[in-house]
Amino acid sequence: MCPMRVADYAGRAVIVTGGTRGIGAGIARAFLEAGSRVLVCGRTEPSGGAELPAADGRMTVFTRADVRDPAQAQRLIGEALERFGRVDVVVSNAGGSPAALAAAASPRLHAKVIELNLIAPLHVAQAANAVMQGQPEGGSIIMIGSVSGTRPSPGTAAYGAAKAGLHHLATTLAVEWAPKVRVNSVVPGPVATEAAAAAHYGGPGGMAAAAAAVPLGRLATPDDVANACLFLASPLAACVSGAALLLHGGGERPT
Repeated sequence: MCPMRVADYAGRAVIVTGGTRGIGAGIARAFLEAGSRVLVCGRTEPSGGAELPAADGRMTVFTRADVRDPAQAQRLIGEALERFGRVDVVVSNAGGSPAALAAAASPRLHAKVIELNLIAPLHVAQAANAVMQGQPEGGSIIMIGSVSGTRPSPGTAAYGAAKAGLHHLATTLAVEWAPKVRVNSVVPGPVATEAAAAAHYGGPGGMAAAAAAVPLGRLATPDDVANACLFLASPLAACVSGAALLLHGGGERPT
């Protein structure tokens, strides 16, 4: 499935955190194909033959950054501004959590999960807002949330709590930073990626079982998430701010 193009992003500057693989790579590639200049970041540079997202002979720019560190989050935005002269769209995609029951998980694990999934996006958003407020066109910030933040999240309690906080954070920042900056969140359900197949579903059979529980009969893809981001960052969503766009194929069928 090819991403749907809803706007011309020619010349626009886009940052995608965690944009080297999976959902983040799909988002970066979609903005590239729409004409944007894209900067992605990660804690480690892709290796072992992995390639950065590319489209139409152009490749994303990579910078190493741990967005849990406020100074590195600030440097990320500064690098995009130096390279591109502007920052139009920031997609906070970096996140995740290992599976661990709440009773057994260490305090350090809980703190690190919340730091990555909630505090880091706030660091990035603060730095981006400082730039966007000074631009005539303002900007758009998109948080990649999760349905784990809208329902119980057994096995990933801290992650679900952090994502619930992220959805709320987007609504608050949308009020504080209007009218120059729009802030929204995308709330995906299960997404079919290679990492998810191995880490969460136990292979193709598990993914097929998960897809069967979705009313639309399939898992979301990185392209689906990318399309939602393209819409929210576009003029078609000019009056959309503080919204949480559910991307879960209708939810889950009652068992």
